[in-house]
Amino acid sequence: MLEVTDLACTRGERTLFSGVSFKLAARGLLHVAGANGSGKTSLLRIVCGLGAADAGEVRWRGEPTRTLREAFWREMLYLGHAHALKDDLSATENLQVACALAGRPVTRGAARDALASFSLEACLHLPVRALSQGQKRRSALARLALAAQTPLWILDEPFAALDAGAVLHLEKRLLDHVAGGGAAIFTTHQSAAFDARITQRLDLDAYTRESAGTDVAC
Repeated sequence: MLEVTDLACTRGERTLFSGVSFKLAARGLLHVAGANGSGKTSLLRIVCGLGAADAGEVRWRGEPTRTLREAFWREMLYLGHAHALKDDLSATENLQVACALAGRPVTRGAARDALASFSLEACLHLPVRALSQGQKRRSALARLALAAQTPLWILDEPFAALDAGAVLHLEKRLLDHVAGGGAAIFTTHQSAAFDARITQRLDLDAYTRESAGTDVAC
């Protein structure tokens, strides 16, 4: 489904990574690891088309994503490490706005159901400023409940601020998504229990200016 070839990213005079290559097929998970500052967020944003690479190419279903643009974005869901929520809006309103901006509008009832699936029934009408960090994270992640048919999920630190129960719920969401034929890329500093048979690991610490990595493939 997704093929990345020889990506390089420079910020200022510093090369974050170069020579990053991997392939991700349907029913696959890719865990992007690396120290803080290694370029994990930059890599995800480049793959999504929200950032520019200094070299390399990203292909989706065999076509360069730079020529697909909106067609690729319709088949991809990106959730950044920031919650991207408006403090004055409720969790329900935030979810509806996010889906509308992504070109996938949902009803108020569907938004409430999605939030309830992340155990946020008591927070549906509260302004986001009143929520805890864990509740804010779950409010953002509720988009996953509405994106089961979106083939590619790209998630930056999705497990941050989650308690043990929410971590297990998110792990199940990811596993159900790939079992249904989807694929997902995620970053995390936490341990996550995923089957090694479907999970790749890409360590960005190995992709410095001095050392180009080898392909990682399913």
